[in-house]
This record gives sequence, C-alpha cells and structure tokens, in this order.
Amino acid sequence: MTKPGLILAALAVAALAGCQSMSSSEPALASAGLQPTKGNKTVGEVTFEQVGDKVRVTAQVIGLKPNQEHGFHIHEKGDCSSGDGMSAGGHFNPYGKPHGRGSERHAGDLSNLKADAKGRATLSVDMDIITVTPGPGSIIGRGVIVHAQPDDYTSQPVGNAGARMSCGVVKAN
Repeated sequence: MTKPGLILAALAVAALAGCQSMSSSEPALASAGLQPTKGNKTVGEVTFEQVGDKVRVTAQVIGLKPNQEHGFHIHEKGDCSSGDGMSAGGHFNPYGKPHGRGSERHAGDLSNLKADAKGRATLSVDMDIITVTPGPGSIIGRGVIVHAQPDDYTSQPVGNAGARMSCGVVKAN
C-alpha cells in the first residue's frame, strides 16, 4: 500500500473508532406512559436512563390518593390489557430474590411514591439490578404498576400494596 493509502486507511480507522465511542457514550433511555386501570384516574410518565451500572428512574404521577404512599413496581410482563392491571403479572424478579429493600430484593422493587395534598408525586432514584441495556435485568418490554396502598417491603411476595391503579409498558426511546 502506498503512503497516501496508509494515511487514508489510518484516518478511516480513527473515524470509525470515533463514531463507535460517540454512540456508546450516548445514554440508553426508556419510558413508560402510565394509564389508569378501570375505575381509577392515576396517570403519569416514568423515564429510565442508564447511568453507568445504575438506572435513574424518574416518575411524575397524578391522580393518587392525597398525602398517601403508593407501591411502585416493575412487573414481569409489558401487558396492560386487563382492566385491573393483573395482565402485567408479578414483580420483575429475574434473579429469584425475595420481595423487599436492599440488595436482596426483586429487581422490580422500587421506592414508594409519596403523594402530596393534591395527589401528585414525583420520584427520582438511582436503582441497581435493573438495566435499560440488553441482559437479564433489562426492563424493556416490562410493565410498570402504581398500587393503591404503600409497599410494606416485607410481605411476600408483593409487599401488600393492594390494587393496581395504573399500568404502563417500558419502551426504549
């Protein structure tokens, strides 16, 4: 190969490497639009952003019971077709852990939503165990459920959080 040919080849390799590093540095994003289950008015938006080995979960939800906590979970199925949200199945639990808090918990166990006096809640929390990228902890295609009662984080297998008020499907952005 001639010297100009080598230079062009080196530039092409450098350009490709630059493109690959740019795309891998872009955050992996997903979201779920929450729609009310039958007889409820709870709606909202949940976003998921892969930040290193954690996922930043940000939620804005309205139509909750004022001044009350509500269980908030990722469920195994991205199916909100039943009127009561039961088609979303149980909590997302790819590692076979018990329901709860800390490192020994379902991947889908999130923090309770805390509604204000107007029934609105916001949440921003970094979670481990789940991912927006491919792998066993991936939440893409899973369901997100808001429950009528707070999660007690001890009752098995679901934390005694009550009926499902809202359901959404996690979709990659």
